[in-house]
Amino acid sequence: MRLAIGDLARTLFVAFPLLLAGCYEPNAGLRQAGASQSDSVRLSDASDGKDWPAYGRTFGEQHFSPLTDINDGNVGSLGLAWALELPPGPVATQPIAVDGVIYMATGLSVVRAVDAVTGKLLWIYDPKVGEVAGAKLRQGWGARGIAYWQGKVFTGTVDGRLIAIDAKTGQAVWSAQTTAGDADGRYITGAPRVMNGRVLIGHGGADSSDIRGYVVAYDADSGKELWRFYTVPGNPADGFEDKAQEMAAKTWAGEYWKYGGGANVWNAMSYDPETDTVFIGTGNGAPWNRKVRSAGVGDNLFICSIVAIDAKTGAYKWHYQVNPGESWDYNAVMDMHLAEVVIDGKPRKVLMQAPKNGFLYVLDRETGQLLAANKIAKVTWASSIDLKTGQPVQDPNSWYPDGKNFELWPSFTGAHSAPPSAYDPRNGVMFIPTIEKGAVYHDRDTNKENWKRAPLNAYDFAVNFSFTDKISDPLQNTSWLLAVDPVTGKPLWRVRTPHDMNGGLMATAGNLVFQGQNDGIFAAYESRSGRNLWRFDAQAPVIGAPITFTAGGKQYLTVVAGMGSSASNVLAIGGANDLWDYETQTRRLLTFAIGGSMTLPKPGPMKAVAPADPDYRPDPAVEARGGAGYALRCFGCHGPAAMSGGGAPDLRKSSVPHSAEAFAAVVRDGAMRANGMPDFPEMDDATREELRQYVRSRAEALRQEQK
Repeated sequence: MRLAIGDLARTLFVAFPLLLAGCYEPNAGLRQAGASQSDSVRLSDASDGKDWPAYGRTFGEQHFSPLTDINDGNVGSLGLAWALELPPGPVATQPIAVDGVIYMATGLSVVRAVDAVTGKLLWIYDPKVGEVAGAKLRQGWGARGIAYWQGKVFTGTVDGRLIAIDAKTGQAVWSAQTTAGDADGRYITGAPRVMNGRVLIGHGGADSSDIRGYVVAYDADSGKELWRFYTVPGNPADGFEDKAQEMAAKTWAGEYWKYGGGANVWNAMSYDPETDTVFIGTGNGAPWNRKVRSAGVGDNLFICSIVAIDAKTGAYKWHYQVNPGESWDYNAVMDMHLAEVVIDGKPRKVLMQAPKNGFLYVLDRETGQLLAANKIAKVTWASSIDLKTGQPVQDPNSWYPDGKNFELWPSFTGAHSAPPSAYDPRNGVMFIPTIEKGAVYHDRDTNKENWKRAPLNAYDFAVNFSFTDKISDPLQNTSWLLAVDPVTGKPLWRVRTPHDMNGGLMATAGNLVFQGQNDGIFAAYESRSGRNLWRFDAQAPVIGAPITFTAGGKQYLTVVAGMGSSASNVLAIGGANDLWDYETQTRRLLTFAIGGSMTLPKPGPMKAVAPADPDYRPDPAVEARGGAGYALRCFGCHGPAAMSGGGAPDLRKSSVPHSAEAFAAVVRDGAMRANGMPDFPEMDDATREELRQYVRSRAEALRQEQK
C-alpha cells in the first residue's frame, strides 16, 4: 500500500487510549530514601555508580555506569531476577534507582516505587492526567523518564504539570503548572533534570500548536519558579525579555510570532557543575516550513540549536545552531554527552551530540566552538559541515524550491531519534542507535501566503512528505547499533538491528553495551568489538534505555519492556505494523542479576483480528474524506492507515466503529477520557461518520488479508 502521509493531511503524533494504574497505599517498609551521600556527588560524572538517579545517570548525561560486577566475562550468566507486570499504556520510559528503590513513570505519568531486590511494589502515585488534560490528551506519549533529588521524585505530565513526590511515602509535595493551561498546546513527555536544588523542564507541542518554546527552572523544595529562558523571540511590539531574544529576532522575518516558532526543549539537557552551565537542546521550527513561518529567510534562532545557559539566572551564554533555518523536523534534542577528550594533542572539555540530521557534533562546552562534525548515516541535505564557520554545506534543493520534490536523508525520524545514545569515557567511544530512512519532501498544495494551523491540536506542518515515493535505496527502513570515535568520526563497528527503530543504550565499565530492540530482544554487546554476548526474549519491544545500580551489595540491571512513543508509528510505516498488538502485548519492569533464574510465562498470540462487521458497505468517496480526517486526528497514535504498531489499539480489530452510537460516545462524548482516550467534541456528525466509515473500510481490508 502506498503511504503518502504528508499529502494526506500532514499529520503526526496525537494521543491514544490508556488504562491508568489503580491507587495503592504507601508501603511502610520502604527503605529510607535520602542522604546516604550528597545528591550532587551522586549525580557527578565521577560518582561510584551505585545509584542511577537521573535520566543519563549523571549531570554529564553519558548513560554510562562504572560498575563492573556484570561484565563481558560473566554476562552469559545474567538472568531474570524478577518481573513486575504493568498495565496498558505507553512504557517507552527509563527508570531511575536510588538507595535500593526503583522509580518509574508509565502510562499517563503514573509513578511507581519498587523494591529493587524483591520487585515488591511499594507505592503508586497517579496524577489523574486523564481526568484533567482535556484536548492535551491528543498529544504526547507518556513520560520518557523522571528525576530524583533530596528525597523527592520529579515527574512531568502531558497536561503541563511538574510534580514533586515524596520518595518515601508516594505523596505529592508540590505541583507547578508549567504551561498556560488548557489553551496552551505545550505538554511534557521529557524527563525533568535537577541540579543544585533547581528542577528544569521543557515541553513538546510545536508540531500541533502555535507555541513558543522555553525551558523553566523551579526551586526543588518549594516549586517556586526561578527563571524562564525562551528559545525563540516573541512579538517585538511586546518588547524582548532579554538581549538574547533581541539578538534572535534579527534572524527571523515576517510576522513569525503568529506561528509561535517552536524550538521546544522536549528532551535533552545536560549540566556542567564547574561552570554552573546548563545545556539545552532545542526542537524544530514551527511550522516546519520556513517559507511559512519566516518568509523563507533567516537562521531562525534558537531553533534546532544547542544553547548554553547560566543555571543560576537563566541568562544566555552561547549557542551553536545545528540546522540554520530548519525545515524538515530536524532538531537538536537528542542526548548531549559531556566529557573531556584529547583533540590535536590537547585536552578539551566537550559536549557531544548526534541529533536527527545525520551528523555527530563535538563542541567546546565552554565556548561553543565546533571541533568536529562527521556523518553517521546517509545524508542528502548537506555534504559536510564547515569547521571554520560551523555552517553546513547545504544542498539548495533541500529547501524544495518551487515545490519540487527532494529526497531527504535522514527523514524526520532522524538518523538518531529520542532513544538515548551512550558514551564510554574510558575508551572515548560513543554508541548511537542509528536509523536509515529517507522521505520525499515538497510543499506543493500548501497555502504559504495565508497558512493557518488546523485548530485544536491537529497537525499541519506546511510541508508534505512521503516514505514511499521514488525511494528504492536498500538502506530504507534499516537500523544499526553504531560505535564511533566522536572526534574523528571513524566507525569502530556497527551491528544491524531489526526493523527501522530500536531502543536506547547504556554502556558500562564491564565492557558492555546494552540495547533493547523492537523485536522483543534485550541484548548485550562487547563494547570493543560489537560481538553479541547475551540475549533475552523480553516478549515485548524494549524502547526505553536500561539502567544499572547496586542494591544490597549486588549489581542489578533494569529495563522496561512494552511499546510506546513514536517508535510504534515508525514500525507501522516501515511495514512491521503487525509485529505487536496493543491489547495482547505484555508490559513489564524486568530486573536482571548474575545467576537470576526466573522465566517468563509463554506469551499468547499477538495478531490483530478484525471482527465481523456484516452491516459494512463500501463507499469510496466517504472513505476518502474519512481517511483525511483520520490522518489529521488519529494517525499519530493509531498508526498509518489504521495499522497500529502496538503503541495504541489497532482500530481495525475494534467493534466500537461498528456502532454509530458507541463511536460517538467515545469520540464525541469522551467515554474513555479517564483512560487516556481524548474526545473531539468539535467534530460534527458528518465528519465523525466519515471517520467511522474509513476505520471500518480498513478493518474490511484486514479481513480480506486474513482470509
